[in-house]
Amino acid sequence: MAARNTARKRAFQILFEGDQRGVDVLTVLADWIRHSRTDTRQPPVSEYTMQLVEGYAKRAQRIDELIAQYAVDWTLDRMPVVDRNILRIGAYELIWVDETPDAVVLDEMVQLAKEFSTDESPAFVNGLLGRFKDLKPSLRRDE
Repeated sequence: MAARNTARKRAFQILFEGDQRGVDVLTVLADWIRHSRTDTRQPPVSEYTMQLVEGYAKRAQRIDELIAQYAVDWTLDRMPVVDRNILRIGAYELIWVDETPDAVVLDEMVQLAKEFSTDESPAFVNGLLGRFKDLKPSLRRDE
């Protein structure tokens, strides 16, 4: 499972970089893949990282709508950039990747928040993704 953990972290980093630079995440993903092939110091980009980033990119508008709709008292642009991108990856994997248990997704995203964000972020991420978990069947159906 360490490979999936690393894949999630890299997917988060790619989304974060795209958000910070104002560049499409698929462009950032392509850059990461190119760098990993031309620079031996760069780790390879795993298939699962690609699946997460491409999956998010495919549903980015819907995922951002969901985050904005259910994040009480937080607009997407006011949300810390780290939290916003952890939620994006987490929402995609939780709602649309069936082979990953929901509890694993929640735990992994909370761990990313603990590692990269504020003291309040793990509870925020857990609460919002927990709400998505509870609403998952209707969220998928509404797409």
